[in-house]
Amino acid sequence: MTPLPSNAAPGVVNISCYKFVGLDDLPGWQARLKDQCDVLQLKGTILLAAEGINLFLAGSRTAIDAVLATLRADPRLADLRPKESLSAAQPFKRMKVKIKREIITLHRPQIRPETGRAPAVTPERLRAWLDAGCDDDGRPVLLLDTRNAFERDLGSFANCVDFGLSKFSDFAPAVEDRAAEFAGHTVVTFCTGGIRCEKAALLMQGCGIDHVYQLDGGILNYFERVGDAHYQGGCFVFDEREVLGSNLRPTAGCIAAPQHR
Repeated sequence: MTPLPSNAAPGVVNISCYKFVGLDDLPGWQARLKDQCDVLQLKGTILLAAEGINLFLAGSRTAIDAVLATLRADPRLADLRPKESLSAAQPFKRMKVKIKREIITLHRPQIRPETGRAPAVTPERLRAWLDAGCDDDGRPVLLLDTRNAFERDLGSFANCVDFGLSKFSDFAPAVEDRAAEFAGHTVVTFCTGGIRCEKAALLMQGCGIDHVYQLDGGILNYFERVGDAHYQGGCFVFDEREVLGSNLRPTAGCIAAPQHR
């Protein structure tokens, strides 16, 4: 998302960002980032693993810019481009920096997006495919929701396939059992911001599914670029705003939901 201007209306800046890249000295990263975020009065979560970084932060414009400058000072993270939105209040209760085995848990260590990602389709191109009812080669398109069942219930693409997952690590056995169902189709995986699809699309390729794409930037990027075309409902986000509409603002009727990814 294009960064908010420095003269934007008062509010809390919310950012989300991830990158699959080899990281070392994780305890050092953890200590430095926790100290800086506490001093800057930022709140949210940063996940660190040998495979990369995944973060959700909220605070003042100055504080957000400062922590991004720290991250981008490392050449491996120089191209971080977070999605941004404004909220009237702080959506997180505390600041956590955690070291994990994976920044998004799949339990398939052979799937390594940091060494190369699956092809991505832009929101504009996906909308054109859905308008036409097929991809550029005339192949029927299947949309596959990689999110959890409660997220799917709050909003998703019309006529998508979903596995009724309770957690993302259930995705791998579901795909491995049902891979034959996708033969002859172009499959586009999607999730909130794209991180789950980085692994999901690679896993599907490994299962022998020939035509697999991931929606670049996920649902939130789709909302920003093309609105709610072919999409019904809102998009669950893992903070106290809970459900965002296609205008990237909180919607009415938010509900409490289990904190799984």
